[in-house]
Amino acid sequence: MRVALVSEGTYPFAVGGVSMWCDQLIRGLPEHEWEMVALTVDGSERPRWDAPDNLARLSTIPLWGERPDRRGARRPGRRFREGFVALLGAILRPDDPEPGRKEFSRTRFLHALRLLHEYAADGGDLTDALNSNTAFSMTLDAWGGLRPDEPEITLADCVTALALIEHMLRPLSVEPVRADLVHSSMNGLCMLVGMTAKWRYDTPVVMSEHGMYLRERYLDLLGSDDSYPVKVLVLGFHRQLARAAYLVVDALAPHGGYNRRWQLRNGADPERTWTVYNGVDPDEFPAPKAEPTEPALVYLGRIDPIKDLHTLIRAFAVVRAEVPGARLRIFGDAPAGNADYRDSCQKLIADLGLTGDAVLEGRVHSSVDAYHQGQVVALTSISEGFPYAVVEAMACGRPVVCTNVGGVAEAVGDAGYVVPPRDSAAVAAACVRLLRDASLRARLGAAARDRVLAHFTLDQSIDAYRRIYRNLVDESAAAFRPSGPVAAV
Repeated sequence: MRVALVSEGTYPFAVGGVSMWCDQLIRGLPEHEWEMVALTVDGSERPRWDAPDNLARLSTIPLWGERPDRRGARRPGRRFREGFVALLGAILRPDDPEPGRKEFSRTRFLHALRLLHEYAADGGDLTDALNSNTAFSMTLDAWGGLRPDEPEITLADCVTALALIEHMLRPLSVEPVRADLVHSSMNGLCMLVGMTAKWRYDTPVVMSEHGMYLRERYLDLLGSDDSYPVKVLVLGFHRQLARAAYLVVDALAPHGGYNRRWQLRNGADPERTWTVYNGVDPDEFPAPKAEPTEPALVYLGRIDPIKDLHTLIRAFAVVRAEVPGARLRIFGDAPAGNADYRDSCQKLIADLGLTGDAVLEGRVHSSVDAYHQGQVVALTSISEGFPYAVVEAMACGRPVVCTNVGGVAEAVGDAGYVVPPRDSAAVAAACVRLLRDASLRARLGAAARDRVLAHFTLDQSIDAYRRIYRNLVDESAAAFRPSGPVAAV
């Protein structure tokens, strides 16, 4: 079959867990022909992965660069106004309390998206329409009518919020992808590609979710300087988009029990949900014959605020005071836009007097070499799905210290330490205990590799997707009912 795989800000233009998963999936199912649909920043990105032989096409949808070609200015018509008023109503009044309107409230946003897509498909300029006086006036009126007790919204708030929403809705103006099946690597904007294919061609849609898209959007805007009305409109958009995606998918493949619980709470159908854990090839992540002689902590991943490296660095300051000669080696690079965060990590290292002992090593060519250079592997994220870094480190026989976010505890089990997020003292205590006790490291490291072999191999993951694809294409989407979630491990 021909499969369209959709990503946002990842494969093939970035490294990281989602990109690795995309590459594994395409290469692991060579019997299918693939098209990669990548949502990008501005279209200037260059691939960082070698294309698999069965990747027939790569197409991009730039979201934040120059606006799409103008289709000719015209006053937004009835279809746009109908779709936009439904979109505003869903955002500003997400759970209609009136009797008999619960189901309408659940589907209103999805209906709005379809109307806006049809407006664009019929030659309408969605960018112009969302930046028009008509849209601004409708937003001002909707805010006053549905949120009369809230702070007043200004025209500047409308312009700011609708500019953001316009960029995010650009996939609705793109010709729908032609494929036998669309697989979205995450929720959110990626799902717009699947929605348009389903509306145009009745294409079945599968969605995986690396990290919880909606939760991470909340975290992104938590400390932003945007006004209250802008936050309401943008977060309301993200919330409704996530819920709409759960309504439209034919199969939902969360990467762990945590993701599954979050999805069900936001409206996913348990009868169409099948947990598929991320997997690694254990032969590619062998356990070393010996560990390094110096006490060392290793982090491997992107340099990103969501990884909360500040907590790890602060924890290491305590570790170094209690374990003479300890080192912290941070492997990974900073994605575009994260240079300031990387610099803040360097500054914190200097401010705590850790220069030379805590080092940002940059991108590493071999993740196995990175894991083998530490006695303990640490991950202090504030949000995760089912992280590859943890499973890879465990496959290498390394004990891990991780924060209890997403599916981390589900992955680690009793083969490492799981501590609260943003708690540098708890991270430090766990690391010190492991660094001081060689027999404990050996026991937990062996248990970690055994756990990966039993539950988290690449073959297990690929076979699960193969079954999902076959069922969706061989049967009608409505008849497909996977056997239920994999039992929690």
